Amino acid sequence: MMMNRRYPMILVLGWLLALAGTFLQAQVVTTDPALPRPADAVVLTFDATEGNQGLLNYTGDVYAHTGVLTNQSTSGSDWRYVIADWNTNVPEAKMTRVATNTYTLDIGPDIRSFYGVPAGEEITHLAFVFRSADRTREGKDAGNADIFVEVFPDGLSIHLSQPGRYEILSPGASVSVQGDVSEAASLRLTLDGTEVAAATGTSLSHDLEFASPGDHWIKLTATAGEETVSDSSFIHVLDAESTAALPAGAEDGINYPATATQATLVLYAPGKEHAFVLGDFNDWLPLSAARMHHDGDRFWITLDGLLPGEEYAFQYLVDGDIQVADPYTRKVLDPWNDRFIPESTYPDLKAFPTGFATRQVSVLETGQATYEWQHPGFTAPPAENLVIYELLVRDFVAAHDYKTLTDTLDYLGRLGVNAIELMPVNEFEGNESWGYNPAFYFAPDKYYGRADDLKAFVDSCHGRGMAVIADMVLNHSYGSSPLLQLYYDAANDRPAADNPWYNAVSPNPVYFWGYDFNHESEDTRTFVDRVNRYWMEEFRMDGFRFDFTKGFTNTYGDGWAYDPYRIAILKRMADAIWSVNSDAYVILEHLSENTEETELAAHGMLLWGNMNYNYNEATMGYTANSDLSRISYLERGWSAPRLVGYMESHDEERLMYKNLAYGNSSGSYDITNESTALARLELAGAFFFPVPGPKMIWQFGEVGYDFSINYDCRVCNKPIHWDYYTEGLRRRVYQVWSALIRLKTSEPAFSTGDFTLDVDGAAKRIALNHADMDVRIVGNFDVAARDIRPTFSRSGWWYDFFGGDSLHVTATDTTFSLAAGEYKLFTTKFLGDAGVTASVRPPGTTPGHSLQVWPNPARDHLFLDPSPEASVLRIVTLSGVEVRRIDLPAMAGRADLSGLSGGLYLLERSREGRAPERTRILIE
Repeated sequence: MMMNRRYPMILVLGWLLALAGTFLQAQVVTTDPALPRPADAVVLTFDATEGNQGLLNYTGDVYAHTGVLTNQSTSGSDWRYVIADWNTNVPEAKMTRVATNTYTLDIGPDIRSFYGVPAGEEITHLAFVFRSADRTREGKDAGNADIFVEVFPDGLSIHLSQPGRYEILSPGASVSVQGDVSEAASLRLTLDGTEVAAATGTSLSHDLEFASPGDHWIKLTATAGEETVSDSSFIHVLDAESTAALPAGAEDGINYPATATQATLVLYAPGKEHAFVLGDFNDWLPLSAARMHHDGDRFWITLDGLLPGEEYAFQYLVDGDIQVADPYTRKVLDPWNDRFIPESTYPDLKAFPTGFATRQVSVLETGQATYEWQHPGFTAPPAENLVIYELLVRDFVAAHDYKTLTDTLDYLGRLGVNAIELMPVNEFEGNESWGYNPAFYFAPDKYYGRADDLKAFVDSCHGRGMAVIADMVLNHSYGSSPLLQLYYDAANDRPAADNPWYNAVSPNPVYFWGYDFNHESEDTRTFVDRVNRYWMEEFRMDGFRFDFTKGFTNTYGDGWAYDPYRIAILKRMADAIWSVNSDAYVILEHLSENTEETELAAHGMLLWGNMNYNYNEATMGYTANSDLSRISYLERGWSAPRLVGYMESHDEERLMYKNLAYGNSSGSYDITNESTALARLELAGAFFFPVPGPKMIWQFGEVGYDFSINYDCRVCNKPIHWDYYTEGLRRRVYQVWSALIRLKTSEPAFSTGDFTLDVDGAAKRIALNHADMDVRIVGNFDVAARDIRPTFSRSGWWYDFFGGDSLHVTATDTTFSLAAGEYKLFTTKFLGDAGVTASVRPPGTTPGHSLQVWPNPARDHLFLDPSPEASVLRIVTLSGVEVRRIDLPAMAGRADLSGLSGGLYLLERSREGRAPERTRILIE
């Protein structure tokens, strides 16, 4: 959606020149006069049947969101002197409907006055997005681009509006030429240097017929007095196609032969008639030399004369009107989002070829340096011992780049995780995303850094014994995908019926996102296998977590019922992966009927096991619905530990948030108290990590991350709190979990097949039996003391791992009394010090980030410790909605709460140079 243009910008050299004469060719808008100048009054006409057709057949009021580009603008998005903000309807921006789908706007008494542009600032373009009065519909250019109208300088100017910059014709076709000048002049039209028409005045119209195939230039020249200006268009007339066999070994996409000056491009496009390659190497024109050879369902061309190490942007032009990037490109340039990528994240990022393309372009580069892997002999941990750390780069490190992420590996190594799962990192739409809206599958998203930076991250992980798992989204993709654009039904906004890769409509009427892949198509299977092979070979990913695999079917329904066709699809995909790397992890977010998951697990795949609800009920102290038994693969009837159990993932509410917001209490024991809430995470960890089978934790869960998943909005950026690790109680959770992870990954007893869980109700216990040692774990999830019997397997010495005590057991049915939230882990082998040095906070003290307020509960106001610096108070609901922001001057200690609804809120104070202070307040 177009909003006020207040974006950070980077300078894109030459963008003004590239805009010139380009955006009128679609005829979404026309102007009278045809070549407007700053001192002219202008009547602009908008045709809603053109462009993206977002206002097609709309009957309500339409407004122009409009501003100008000037010589002070830094890019095409740097609109200036906008008439009104996006949310405001003003009379001067209201369009006049003159016919169905046709609107006009009077800009006067002149352009400069209408927009209020100061004298001396050069106006280069008018900028528009047309919208419905309620802002729900938008009329834009093709590809949802903004609409621009060139503003011409004083003096003689010329514009050839028809044809556009180029056209492709069949032999014998004709084209209408329309040229305009800003003042009366002598006009001369030539075709390939020969005059074909002349006129005197401010315009020239002429029809030209093209009989001979090949390349042709139309040129219009205007002379007035001593001034002469010209404009031109390129015409290619199709010849018989060139059929030639695809070069040996060439695959779909960009191929680099041994010669460093060549690249062979291959496009799979069954049913298409002709294709050209347009790029930096041929002025983005469909020259005869740019036409691709045809071989069955593929088009191909070998480019020569390329400079090694030079990046070239390019697209394919298919059947004369489909302009798309290469689906297999390893780098994408984006007209909307690249400008927001900082130089520190992606140095020397190539500028988007504005004026030659309106949506993503692909990049090729011959003679690229090869990344030198430092740890080529890495062996991934066994699947049954995995402890996976799931993270979103954007919300884990503020710099949102692989280089900084690599710097965190010591922290993750100390925690003990042996695998990192990256939420999707292939090019997705936008920058600030979870990544589940993919568009390009072979290009790492530049918002996180360069491809070699990602390789260095993987390499560094391998050097620390950590595997790297890529979150891959192959259920669907979004509208920027070239696979969609090549075969797209614009009238119905869906894949065309002949699209080789997609279903026109998802067979799942309940759960569907984006555009649905047809996994029964052989073309889709080929593409899927290429994607998976590429990430294993090029980036040495150790496996994949596949998003929403319930959707890998064409069986109608919501995906919950047993589906043999889906099972066959997933088995085939997994087998193809294992043919490349027999040890690769194949992890499914399936969450379907257990009979189906059992069969997939038996085939060797791992499956996500969502236990968030049960564990969170347990940590909050509500034990009636806290049965944890399904964290065990045995409970599900599986023959092998293929269940990736988790208490949190990117998709679930955070345990600590709900502990603080909704925790149970009894007397002085209150789980909404921070120290108690954190201790409950230790307890949960003791009944999570030791259970045999792979486990997964979500970023910062190990330090009690307590911001809601819906903070600001579900997929919005979340506060990053590395400072939590420095706080005693939070660091204690980290240390306890680290100790448990160390046991899990180093002691064979925690991989035993001989174990039982008694984990329903308040008093829970786990028994692990192994030749090396036996383990008994007991814990009290109640909010009051409980008696519990560990059921020791033998008499003799047992060791309390976290307590550091030894216990001589004479009666195996010994009963312990555990305080609320207390837990113990006993072993028959002495394991040494647990390494938990952070202690419970001494009575009467508060953590460094806690804010002291009174009274609490409060009504109309509250007081807080005055600060010698100015500060900002934010009052936020527990769901993440900010309801009040208060700027406090230095030494101010009173906050106004009047008008706020009663309830529990988060109060946060921010001061420059200090970590935020927070507390929870109850407003009565």
